[in-house]
Amino acid sequence: MAARGGQDGRGGRRKALRVAGLALAGSLLLGAGAAGWAYWHLNGNIRSVDINGALGDDRPARPVTVPSASPSASPVPTGTLNILVLGSDSRTGEENQELGGGDSGGARSDTAMVVHLDTGRTAATVVSIPRDTLVERPSCPLPSGGTTRAASGAMFNTAYELGGPVCAVKTVETLTGVRMDHYVEVDFSGFADLVDALGGVTVTTDVDIDDDKSHLHLDAGTHHLDGTEALGLARTRYGLAGGSDLARIELQHKLVKALLEQVSATDLLTDPAQLYQVADALTGSLTTDTGLDSLGELTSLGRSLGDLAADDVRTLTMPVLPAPSDPNRVVADQPDAAELWESLR
Repeated sequence: MAARGGQDGRGGRRKALRVAGLALAGSLLLGAGAAGWAYWHLNGNIRSVDINGALGDDRPARPVTVPSASPSASPVPTGTLNILVLGSDSRTGEENQELGGGDSGGARSDTAMVVHLDTGRTAATVVSIPRDTLVERPSCPLPSGGTTRAASGAMFNTAYELGGPVCAVKTVETLTGVRMDHYVEVDFSGFADLVDALGGVTVTTDVDIDDDKSHLHLDAGTHHLDGTEALGLARTRYGLAGGSDLARIELQHKLVKALLEQVSATDLLTDPAQLYQVADALTGSLTTDTGLDSLGELTSLGRSLGDLAADDVRTLTMPVLPAPSDPNRVVADQPDAAELWESLR
């Protein structure tokens, strides 16, 4: 009896191990399925535009780079890169209006920054182009066929309004003479979701802000902003002295630094739920060129910026002066503007 009892005990243990093994295998399969679904979902969030295909070779030349011959070279990209980053607002839909967007139709972009990553990706320069800058707007191909009309002395932000991302890129390259390696467009409502997913951002303002249009009311000082408030800070203009677009850009630069600091302070790798929330908000807000339109490509770019700290990011505004034809508009201040763009080639 004792021997049979021992056999039954061993059989029970083997059965328990088989059940545990099946449960573990099932959990792994479910985990792999969830990971696969998450990757598929995040990848599907990203929208893209084939800017290289649309513009062809009629563009500034890419800088010539010499690859490292060292066998210990980093597996992630480390070369110089120029990225046009736009903040877009379709000015339609209930969500955008609730977040301070306008009520007129048509997609618009009021925020434009050229992000230059130095060789090694340990330093960056962010140059804002004021939306009110008068520029030579080139003729641009349209997705439906045909082209937009070229214009002299056109407001910079009309390029995106008339011809979308392709025309925005071509106008920036015409203005700067700098090849844009990539294009990233951030939807304003998605930006608010991203800030919320990161737990907000801390920004110090030097003046009181009282702007009903952007739904932002802040006393001068340091504030921890949620997504809606951060979006209001990026948009606010009429709550500042003179309703200046240049003053708004200064606040946007503060916000860029605050976002970088918040990302650095948030240990997403120890909180998978928050990591997914941030990734979902980020990818859901993006339109990119086809060179960045997958989770793998965005991850590779992010990994290449692993050593880039907020203090290593320099923020500037393209040198401008009042336009002779209209004191409410600006033009590039030469030769300072040309020298700045030359330094980023």
